[in-house]
Amino acid sequence: MSERYLSAAATVGNPAANIAIFALFVAITMVVVIRASRNNRTAADYFTGGRGFSGPQNGIAIAGDYLSAASFLGIAGAIAVYGYDGFLYSIGFLVAWLVALLLVAEMLRNTGKFTMADVLSFRLQEGPVRTAAALTTLAVSLFYLLAQMAGAGGLVALLLDISDKTGQSIVIAVVGVLMIVYVLVGGMKGTTWVQIIKACLLITGAAVMTVIVLAKFGFNFSDILSSAQDAVSGAKTKGVAARDVLAPGAQYGGSSTSKLNFVSLGLALVLGTAGLPHVLMRFYTVPTAKEARRSVVWAIGLIGAFYLFTLVLGYGAAAIVGPDRILTSAGGQNSAAPLLAFELGGVVLLGVISAVAFATILAVVAGLTITASTSFAHDIYASVIKRGKVDEAKQVKVSRISAVVIGILAIGLGILANGQNIAFLVALAFAVAAAANLPTILFSLFWKRFNTTGALFSMYGGLISTIVLIVFSPAVSGSASAMIPGSKFDWFPLSNPGIVSIPLAFALGVLGTFVGGRRPENPAKAAEMEVRSLTGAGAEKAVAH
Repeated sequence: MSERYLSAAATVGNPAANIAIFALFVAITMVVVIRASRNNRTAADYFTGGRGFSGPQNGIAIAGDYLSAASFLGIAGAIAVYGYDGFLYSIGFLVAWLVALLLVAEMLRNTGKFTMADVLSFRLQEGPVRTAAALTTLAVSLFYLLAQMAGAGGLVALLLDISDKTGQSIVIAVVGVLMIVYVLVGGMKGTTWVQIIKACLLITGAAVMTVIVLAKFGFNFSDILSSAQDAVSGAKTKGVAARDVLAPGAQYGGSSTSKLNFVSLGLALVLGTAGLPHVLMRFYTVPTAKEARRSVVWAIGLIGAFYLFTLVLGYGAAAIVGPDRILTSAGGQNSAAPLLAFELGGVVLLGVISAVAFATILAVVAGLTITASTSFAHDIYASVIKRGKVDEAKQVKVSRISAVVIGILAIGLGILANGQNIAFLVALAFAVAAAANLPTILFSLFWKRFNTTGALFSMYGGLISTIVLIVFSPAVSGSASAMIPGSKFDWFPLSNPGIVSIPLAFALGVLGTFVGGRRPENPAKAAEMEVRSLTGAGAEKAVAH
């Protein structure tokens, strides 16, 4: 590695310019949020943006919600270091949208009102089901927030040359405070506009970088691949040179445990999207089921294009920057995209791309926070504690208080997870969503006999099993790259528990249903739910009330 690379790995670009560009974005989006907040007069305005967004607008916002720091920083880094195996994250995240489009989007929009729990409790016992759904929503949101906060720490560590953990922890805290402000001021309407702006910036920025990388290699993708393999083969970092980044197995090859871990990861990625509360909540911001379908189609198109860009960016980073420099930088794997931007366009492009990446983190954590706080305010406080006897102003107030508490929790967890690959961390959130939420959603929509006992078995069983297996996995202890590197209690061999916890949650849903009784719990409500979910009849009236 040359002296230029060593010095650049220490400080990338101009810290003052990086922060100035980021501050400009924050200022512009804050103005947008404040302007949007002027129309927040009711709970529907605050929680769902008044259902005033069109399909294309909501599709762009969904893309903004979904294309998190994991997509931009984590996947680009994983491809740069592991090649083919890193791109499997992109494949899994994209294919997952087919499950959401074909099975979930329209039916949820027709059946619900504000949150996922509206659907799950429609024909079941409201109190226990809403409580369980709110707890799973909070769990998924916190796991996802953990990943975004870790990304913020790594990115700013690279841009400002903050290598000590204390400095990075302060950065994570600042991101958390900004996130809380976005949610408190703008609600869903302000957050959605931030998502739309951020999605446009992120996809445009990635497209520009992709074109520059392709131009550098004469628009010959084969040359990029061969150069990336040469760079990896010549790497000095331990274990990297032996990798074949053009074939499967660099990360999930070798042992049968590693291959099983990949199958588990794939299950979590493909099934997790349809159970993500902050994505599902987006379907309630459109006026009709048709617009919900249109929004998913728009989201798939934008997300698919972006993940094709990550293939070029990841291999381009390996070829142009090199895995040694990526792995020795302050942000580790997550620094591949910013380092590539610095090589391609110097301080200006680095500042813009880094600001976009930081905006990505801010927008996603804002969306997650409003989802979690809305779930607590609407599902637990208003529906369970107050049994529906609470005015809308009080619901919004409780939601805002919840946002502050969730933000503080997210800051603490983000500090703990700092340094992990954020694509991997998000995969854990997908595993929780796929096990705790998806079986109950599908059973509620498609199985008339499904009852409250089945829902509780499935949600709590999926949630508890996933979290327990994650805690006792190599992701948390037993290795140098674990969250708690000095300890060793990793008796579960897989880093992602999806292959165990997801089938278990489905099985528990079936078992609980048969334990709970032989007859359907509420046949009239089940019939009403079937008609409404398939046709939308009655949905608009329910929303209005």
